[in-house]
Amino acid sequence: MEGIGPGLASESELWVKEENTAAHLGSGDVSVLATPEMIRLMEKASVAAVDPLLPGGYKTVGIRVNVRHLAATPVSMKVRARAELIEVDGHRLIFHVEAHDEVEKIGEGEHHRMIVDAARFEERVSRKRGNK
Repeated sequence: MEGIGPGLASESELWVKEENTAAHLGSGDVSVLATPEMIRLMEKASVAAVDPLLPGGYKTVGIRVNVRHLAATPVSMKVRARAELIEVDGHRLIFHVEAHDEVEKIGEGEHHRMIVDAARFEERVSRKRGNK
């Protein structure tokens, strides 16, 4: 895929609201940014870095997440996630991801995505729906 290589990067931001908290999502019983929400923000940054460069009919799907949630972020604080493409292995993309709130780094790790043919992907999902 032309133009897709190490160094591509993007960011995604979120103002933490009650619906983004662990207590609201059921991933804990505290009113701070939930780990799944931090991961979602990291994935969103990864998608923004690469998907606009893909040829028509292709998109990426997440296949692996390995991150550490380092610090709590309270409601009403801004969080920014950054994803940088560090390796391309065929259709597999590996990103270094980090998240910071207004005070400190709150998360870091690695996220893998796969470039897929959208029509073939949807076809497989449809077949799966038919087999339930």
